[in-house]
Amino acid sequence: MEPTVLGGKLASSLMGPLLKKLFVADGPGAGLVDRPVRLKSLVSFRGEKRVLVEKDVHRLAEHLVGQAVDSPGEPPFRAAERIAVADALARRLLALGDLDMDDVQAVRLGHRELARTLARSAPAPDGLSADAGHFLDSAAEWACLQILEFFTRRSTFVARTLVEQTRSQAELIGKIDELITRVPRPDARDTAFERRYLPYVAERHSHITIYGIDLRDSPDRWPLEVAYLSLEATATDEPGARQDDAAHPAPVTLKLPAEEAMRGNDRVLLRGDAGSGKTTLVQWLAVSAAHSGERIAYVLPLRTLIRAGALPAPAAFLTAVSCPLTPPEGWTERVLTAGRALVLVDGLDEIPAPDRHRTRDWLLALIRAFPGNSWLLTSRPTAVRPDWLATEGFRELALAPMRRPDVATFVHRWHTAARAPQLEGPLLDSLQTKRDLARLATNPLMCGLICALHRERRGYLPTGRKELYDSALTMLLARRDRERGMGTVDEVELGEEAQLELLQRLAYALVLSGRTEMDVETAESIVERCLPSIALPDRQADAPTVLRTLLLRSGLVRQPAVGVLDFVHRTFQDYLGARYAVEEGHLDVLASHADDTQWEDVIRMAMAHARPRERAWLLRQLLAGEKPRLTLLALACLEHATALDPGVRAEVESRAAALIPPRTKEDSKLLAEAGPLVLELLPGPEALTAEESLGVTVTASVLGTEEPTGALGVLRRYRDHQDLDVRRQLVGTWSRFDAEEYAVEVLDHLDRTDLFFRCESAGELRTLARMRPWPELSFAGAHRIEDVLAAVPAPDLVTSLNLSDNPCLTDLGVLSSFSSLSRLWVDDCPAATGLERLAELPLTLLGCGGVADLTGMRFLRSLISITLSQELPGADLTETLPTEAALKFLFLGAHSTDNTGLRGLQHWTTLNTLSLGPLTTELTVADWRRVTELPELTHLYLNARIIRDFPHSIELMPELPGVEELRIASMHGAEDLAPLVPRLPGLRSMILTNRSGHTFPLSHFTGLFPGVETSLESR
Repeated sequence: MEPTVLGGKLASSLMGPLLKKLFVADGPGAGLVDRPVRLKSLVSFRGEKRVLVEKDVHRLAEHLVGQAVDSPGEPPFRAAERIAVADALARRLLALGDLDMDDVQAVRLGHRELARTLARSAPAPDGLSADAGHFLDSAAEWACLQILEFFTRRSTFVARTLVEQTRSQAELIGKIDELITRVPRPDARDTAFERRYLPYVAERHSHITIYGIDLRDSPDRWPLEVAYLSLEATATDEPGARQDDAAHPAPVTLKLPAEEAMRGNDRVLLRGDAGSGKTTLVQWLAVSAAHSGERIAYVLPLRTLIRAGALPAPAAFLTAVSCPLTPPEGWTERVLTAGRALVLVDGLDEIPAPDRHRTRDWLLALIRAFPGNSWLLTSRPTAVRPDWLATEGFRELALAPMRRPDVATFVHRWHTAARAPQLEGPLLDSLQTKRDLARLATNPLMCGLICALHRERRGYLPTGRKELYDSALTMLLARRDRERGMGTVDEVELGEEAQLELLQRLAYALVLSGRTEMDVETAESIVERCLPSIALPDRQADAPTVLRTLLLRSGLVRQPAVGVLDFVHRTFQDYLGARYAVEEGHLDVLASHADDTQWEDVIRMAMAHARPRERAWLLRQLLAGEKPRLTLLALACLEHATALDPGVRAEVESRAAALIPPRTKEDSKLLAEAGPLVLELLPGPEALTAEESLGVTVTASVLGTEEPTGALGVLRRYRDHQDLDVRRQLVGTWSRFDAEEYAVEVLDHLDRTDLFFRCESAGELRTLARMRPWPELSFAGAHRIEDVLAAVPAPDLVTSLNLSDNPCLTDLGVLSSFSSLSRLWVDDCPAATGLERLAELPLTLLGCGGVADLTGMRFLRSLISITLSQELPGADLTETLPTEAALKFLFLGAHSTDNTGLRGLQHWTTLNTLSLGPLTTELTVADWRRVTELPELTHLYLNARIIRDFPHSIELMPELPGVEELRIASMHGAEDLAPLVPRLPGLRSMILTNRSGHTFPLSHFTGLFPGVETSLESR
């Protein structure tokens, strides 16, 4: 709410005089004293003679807030926060007495800055919602606007303002003269040059290059605005005043958008792994500065600067990076002297170790000579020690891995720029369902490589997984640095094969130990044993030196903590470990660990490295286990087995065909027990029957809790399926996933016909409010009815509504806004009353069980179907059910007949279906007589509990010749149905339903009713 809008709610003519009470009356004169009168002397609630006390200020604030809240229009915040907002506003007004400024200075600040000053001076409000906080800020601004208006009308203000202006002008003239004396007047050529330089910087850095990729149809340069992502940077800072242990304060991890790294920090050291986006961020900051014109950006890649030997002085900044523009003499120094520069020094890790200390001295000399500028230095994590520049005021930030939404955004932008939108969806599915592939896609470099390879192969990336890893390794270990023009940057130069040999031994050691980390001492010992077999150029190096080089340059291993080493991606560890196992002939080790899920990816990658005979042997070992999970693992290995004995391949496929796709829900749940591996093997809906499609979605749903990303990738393929059971499965499983993501990926694409949408959590309600309308809704749980209504922005489109397990629901009349509602169920809402208030709705079906009051049902004349599962008031059905309704269906469940029996049932002569649930009272002859008086009755439904618990009731049943269909629900299978045969001579169809957990053959009952079509529905 803007202050002007708020002012419309709070009339200045009424509220201005109230705010005026905050200040004492002024006196005449210009206020020309040596020590001007401060605001704390003007406020009326301080000093010995107070006009107001603090309690009065709180009343004033309450009045201001009350006027805004009670005025016409939508309330600015929740009514429950009214007292808290008034209290916070009062504290800000009381802060006027703590400001060390006079009225002229306050007017000079302006009402917005004065309000912010008060907010900083007053205690911070606690627990206010976003709306209340926004209102509080706006109200404070509006009050400050009125206060400043009051100041300008004081008799002393105009005279003192003139005096202040005279003094300020004299001071300004003196300072300008001094500045002209100290700083030479820049030539107008500076401005003209900057008009050329800024567009040059914007154009020069407006594209990014992916080095190390040589794919035929994929470009290696992308527009920056397409490729750039707002990644996250983290910083570990000291905690604030609140800490549990003052002697050992715990570090606090802060997160912020990476492009805001310089906001509030003039000196930043940014660390990030290979390909994490450091250089791209440098380009983004340079282009942003060029567009805004607020700073002059200098992009200084160290690998380029170091070639010339001596690092450049400011005058040589542009020539050192081959800028074709020639600046006026002394221009760079003038920019730096004025504090207008943004100096971006990129790639500390890309220069030799001895030169890093020289670079540090060069950078610090520049900072000290030209204070007031902004400086950013980038490096890989292990190039220099922690806090390398902390004593010089540099804040350290680390680029965080890309999150799943970042990856999806990158993939979308990449395919848009590549004009290949048809490949975007399949790649996103692969990234969701294939775990090792998803683990690779954690930075822009790897995402770009995956996108390029996927496009190169026209969308068949899974068949080229080995080639993906090989390309990634070649890019990271050799080509990327070489193509960027980098030479040796450390004590020893390691070629690609040497790095691979070292890395795969480290990886295999981790795989064997079942870990993902090892201490540096262990890693050094492994390197030490490997060195004799590696030919190092020029000179030998010891193990610690070689390991340091590997950590710095490979981009595959890192130090997540002091003295600890791990691989940046688990998938590289598995791939390289498998490579070494095959080279050393350790296939028996792989087979012996097949039951361990941690070895799944290692075995699959080994299949890619193995020779055909080795592949066949390993696959036979997997099949010999005769376990579904090992059979599925063998099937997953086939994608990596390009050359393989056709007999072995056929056997694997035949065994797996019995498992995938699952044909029943039971098969689906058993398949899910094999674990997340299954998700990669589940097919899409193409060529599957409805039953098979349902089986696949059930399996993916069961795995949704364990592997939500992969499960979601499977389920999204079925979002356009038309089968009702499949759609019901997709709706019913969304609680296993992030509500917002699942809604976007699956739910908002579903055909809503005959589909109930169920909400249970508050998060699901909030998500529902952002989706396109659902005509059939179900809300379970203790939700305030206001929250339910807020979740349905188009209530007039809702036709079916189910409310259950909600003790907060009291007045059913609030549902009258659902003007198209035709079906309503209210279950286990013990405080619900007011059914009569729904008489104007077009209700045709009503179900109630466990509500406070049913008497209002009598007024619902439009009903044709009623379901009741609770005790009814009165002694006759006509005292509760609407006598004017033309009922066609009536269900009476537990306790429904305890008081009434079936008395009055004959009143509804239009009834064609009577369903009797698990009754708790035995039916009498008189009850059955009322049934015989229903001329339209053709369908009779009985719960098997009546047959089991009240067999005498069945014996009392008269002949019902009009009944053509009989349903018996919840059967154990041992019920005696023979007494029903002579009582239903007109029966044509009988449908039996088993009770959950009970099974029985239909043949037990088919002979009872000759000529009657009998079927069994399993639950």
